[in-house]
Amino acid sequence: MHNHLQPINLFEYEQLAKEHLSQMALDYYSSGAWDEITLQDNRAAFERLKLRPRMLVDVSDRNLTTSILGQPLELPLLIAPMAFQCLAHADGELATATAAASAGVGMILSTLATKSIEEVAAVRQNFPNALQWFQLYIHKDKGLTRALVERAYKSGYKALCLTVDAPVLGQRERDQRNEFSLPSGLQAANIATISGLNIPHEKGESGLFTYFAQQLNPALTWKDLAWLQSLCPLPLVIKGILRGDDAVRAVECGVQAIVVSNHGGRQLDGAIASLEVLAEIVAAVDGKAEVLLDGGIRRGTDILKALALGAKAVLIGRPILWGLAVAGQAGVAHILSLLQTELSLAMALSGCAQLQDIDPSLVKY
Repeated sequence: MHNHLQPINLFEYEQLAKEHLSQMALDYYSSGAWDEITLQDNRAAFERLKLRPRMLVDVSDRNLTTSILGQPLELPLLIAPMAFQCLAHADGELATATAAASAGVGMILSTLATKSIEEVAAVRQNFPNALQWFQLYIHKDKGLTRALVERAYKSGYKALCLTVDAPVLGQRERDQRNEFSLPSGLQAANIATISGLNIPHEKGESGLFTYFAQQLNPALTWKDLAWLQSLCPLPLVIKGILRGDDAVRAVECGVQAIVVSNHGGRQLDGAIASLEVLAEIVAAVDGKAEVLLDGGIRRGTDILKALALGAKAVLIGRPILWGLAVAGQAGVAHILSLLQTELSLAMALSGCAQLQDIDPSLVKY
């Protein structure tokens, strides 16, 4: 990339990515459910929340390091689990995982990845401390779910991240219109190897929607968490909680971290912005589990706001795909570096030398 063309923020990457993606891939990545109200509100919630910076604090040295479930991170950031990254770039999840590992941020691999559990785990040969979690969708076929969990455990992933907000798939009308399916040569690498399952091509419908309807288990309840935890000793993280009472229930079930998330506005449209329920969930959990926030993070100030409301770290989703589409691994690395630089600057300007200094007094609606 020539320097004068290199984007200087995440929004510019989003604009540039449009030139690098097919219409089907762009719509798949960027769309939300139905009227995309929640999708927009995730962003708007950050814009509504205002900062109250402290002055005359020594911020000459800033420390952005933290740990999640006992594992160190260079900054309080993990890459959200996102399906089908090879739609953005041939290196797909491998590029994302390598950029994440070298930046010292976490990476959550999707069940519906286009690179396998084992291929992505191999990135840790060069980065032994890399934090990698495996995101799980529970299939109706219990044997398939068990096989995925066993492979993730054997490959050295540090946690299972169970997505709980998709008993069925939300309706994304852009995908329906495009009859979304994977282009030939791409497959859901982790599923295909087990059962020969493929994302079907459907007339007038998203093939992904059909796949979910056929394969994923909508009968999943709290009782199933014990079965899941019996499969391997990894800590369980659940992603997709939007209520304090659900968070309490999760902790009672032994969940060690909760991701406050509405699936990037892709499931129930009209669902509350994740930032708006963060404080409620942090209070409900009362220190018994780590709370992470997902949805709408685009600037260092957004990370600061989430941490001020009690998140231990945040997940970043779509912008990673924009970086991947524009410049592969280098694009993802640049996205992460922009966020690190912005967070460090936001901390300095708010009177916070370390993450521990970021408290609820810094924010106000």
